[in-house]
Amino acid sequence: MASLQFFARPPLPRLAYHRICGRDPGVVFLPGFKSNMNGEKALALEEFCSSAGHSFIRFDYSGCGSSEGNPEESLLGTWKNDVLTVLDNLTTGPQILVGSSMGGWLMLLASLARPKKVAGMVGIANAADYFVNRFNQLPPESRREVEETGEWKLPSRDSAGGFYTLKHEFIKESEDHCVLGSGIPVACPVRLLHGMKDEVVPWRNSVRVAEQLASDDADIILRKNADHRMSRPEDLKLLLSVVDDLIRKLTKAHLH
Repeated sequence: MASLQFFARPPLPRLAYHRICGRDPGVVFLPGFKSNMNGEKALALEEFCSSAGHSFIRFDYSGCGSSEGNPEESLLGTWKNDVLTVLDNLTTGPQILVGSSMGGWLMLLASLARPKKVAGMVGIANAADYFVNRFNQLPPESRREVEETGEWKLPSRDSAGGFYTLKHEFIKESEDHCVLGSGIPVACPVRLLHGMKDEVVPWRNSVRVAEQLASDDADIILRKNADHRMSRPEDLKLLLSVVDDLIRKLTKAHLH
């Protein structure tokens, strides 16, 4: 396992990361909301890239995991900026972004911002536009209450108290980053994995992402018995085979 390092960028918080150097295309893992770089998917990808000889980076967003920063102050745009910081400063050559849940939303935003850098993408339970859509589905009186109190308790089975507390400011800022309202002008190959037993982000969200992508090389892989995490051994095996296939495809295209 690569050692823990920190990328300094005053006055912004230092970002914690693990990096393996190797061949292109490299792989960058983007964790989900309230998650970190030490999850099973990130570690499985690190082991795979290490044995395959490809570069790999996993990192924590500002205010998450081992990175510095106040989680209360982080916005979706903050985390998008973190992804771009990693791409611009810690990678060389073309990269495959692997985004889990909210990381899948961020990978789309990063690809739009750095089209020459992102050679391919793999989304796991892609949560593009998720917070905004969930908020807009609330009854008007609930939305007004959130606006007045400044806080929204988003129900979640993954959190200790049964919900995550989101600031109204977080929701409003996230509206600036929504991608599903119109086409997503991304031309690189995209693979979208989603469990049909996902009770957090419906699998149809990945279908919506595919529909909006400009790329014709976009595949959706639905796994009937997988949940939101997609971290069972058979799910990890699928993820690694999809990433391996994409690496081979990009390498072959580069050689030609």
